[in-house]
Amino acid sequence: MAEEPQKPAEEVVAAVAQPETEAQPDKPVPETDKETHADKAEAAVPEAEKKEGDAVVVTEKAVEGEAAESEAEKPVEGKNQIAQSVSFKEESYVVGDLPEAQKKALDDLKNLIQEALNKHELSSPPPPPPPKEEDKKKEEAVAAAEEKKEEAEEKKEEAAAAEEEKKEEVVAAEEKKEEVVAAAEEEKKEEAAAAEEEKKEEVVAAEEKKEEVVAAAEEEKKETVEAIEESVVSVKVEEEGPSSSAVAVEEEKKEEAAAPPPPQAPEEVSIWGIPLLADERSDVILLKFLRARDFKVKDAFTMIKNTVRWRKEFGIDSLIEEDLGSDWDKVVFTQGVDKEGHPVCYNVFGEFENKELYQKTFSDEEKRQKFIRWRIQLLEKSVRKLDFSPRGISTIVQVNDLKNSPGQLSKRELRQATNQALQLLQDNYPEFVAKQVFINVPWWYLAFSRMISAFLTQRTKSKFVFAGPSKSAETLFKYIAPEQVPVQYGGLSREGEQEFSTADPVTEVTIKPATKHTVEFSFAEKSHLVWELRVVGWDVSHGAEFAPSADDGYTVIVQKSRKIAPADETVICNSFKVGEPGKVVLTIDNQTSKKKKLLYRSKTTPISE
Repeated sequence: MAEEPQKPAEEVVAAVAQPETEAQPDKPVPETDKETHADKAEAAVPEAEKKEGDAVVVTEKAVEGEAAESEAEKPVEGKNQIAQSVSFKEESYVVGDLPEAQKKALDDLKNLIQEALNKHELSSPPPPPPPKEEDKKKEEAVAAAEEKKEEAEEKKEEAAAAEEEKKEEVVAAEEKKEEVVAAAEEEKKEEAAAAEEEKKEEVVAAEEKKEEVVAAAEEEKKETVEAIEESVVSVKVEEEGPSSSAVAVEEEKKEEAAAPPPPQAPEEVSIWGIPLLADERSDVILLKFLRARDFKVKDAFTMIKNTVRWRKEFGIDSLIEEDLGSDWDKVVFTQGVDKEGHPVCYNVFGEFENKELYQKTFSDEEKRQKFIRWRIQLLEKSVRKLDFSPRGISTIVQVNDLKNSPGQLSKRELRQATNQALQLLQDNYPEFVAKQVFINVPWWYLAFSRMISAFLTQRTKSKFVFAGPSKSAETLFKYIAPEQVPVQYGGLSREGEQEFSTADPVTEVTIKPATKHTVEFSFAEKSHLVWELRVVGWDVSHGAEFAPSADDGYTVIVQKSRKIAPADETVICNSFKVGEPGKVVLTIDNQTSKKKKLLYRSKTTPISE
């Protein structure tokens, strides 16, 4: 039996939640790695990206058990090693910064688009695809079967026709015999009647001849008079000639028939609210499609045409205003920005552990399509908020939470919907992801990523970051400030009215194993102090006290020292009114064998007398 065609390696690199939407040409996997790499992983992860353009940076090493994770990934010998790569740096969208070859490609693409707009080709339906070889064989087989069927029917019809013909011949013979007898009798009657009629006709003919002679004389007289009248009228018409107004009307009709139709105005096409050909923002969009196709102009042009048609068929403009509910607000959501200002989108497929939500989303095709439309709607709204100016932010950061994902990824309905949404994003939203960060990655996933890394380009490796459960918060803080990271992922950003907002910066401190760390807030006047802190993973003791500056003052216990377990991982908020000069001291005692990440921030308001 022939072997099924192997999927590209990028399909098995798992953008498990909502992967990068870049679209690069497919890259085949070597024949020898088919069984050992991609096939073994297909049951555990959905189809991921088929295109190049994203990358892998492994920040830790999975050892047996989560507690044994090392602080940094060490090089591994052999082809399964994931090389440490430099951080991905976004290419410039300023046309003046581009190499000459890329500038020329951009100009060529503009010319193709302008020509297509002039001819109204961008939104016209695509030509039907050429039939595949398998389809041709099926059509030939069906045609052969139809032909045999027709031949059998023809033979049956011929046999029936021959039988009918014999019957008709017998009937015809009988009829012919009867006709001969009847014809003889009829002939005798007709001869007698003809003789009688002939006599009558001779009398009538004599009378008619007389009348014809008289009528001919009268007719000749009338024709002579009419001929004279016609000759007189024609002489008058020739003398007067045709009227000038009739000639003018005739000429005007001829000119109108010969005039070419008025030129048709060029077609107007926009994507994400920006015309394809208008200003420098249009250049940014065209460069995304060019980079997605490695600056191959014709391929980029085809991709743009397909995207324009898809947006029209999918009804993107009306989808923006459609109310699709809020069932998936915790599955995919946008919150905060990274340190470079990119919006951050979180994908949490572990939420589908909720059986009711899973059934509501994937139990039938209609529900799956609704979920896909909701996902496209969310992305479309996010993209339209981006700044498409050449020096603006026109990409996003994706954070993919793989917690509890292995069990979910084995479910066929979820994989199908994820793959379908992924395909739409790859084909129609190119170059919109600046970085892919995978957190709560299980150990088997890290091991698998090493195997397939040999098939990834350096540019791809530079965009992907993987982190296991114990390193997830620390990894996020490398790219996203703690005040922007949701509280469930180790940060201080949470919903509702809070004393602090994302505008209030957070101080990060690493507490070494088996050490104490203190944070001091000093005051020279009466003040009101408000603070909040958290230790990622806690499992430390925490207390707070006020120490006055005066030697005879008394220390005040603000918060009694207590040990906070990992299950109590929350943000501690507190306040204290300072009535005299002194300082508030926060103490964190880390007696574990692991380093801890402390986050804190504060506000001070003077108290008037």
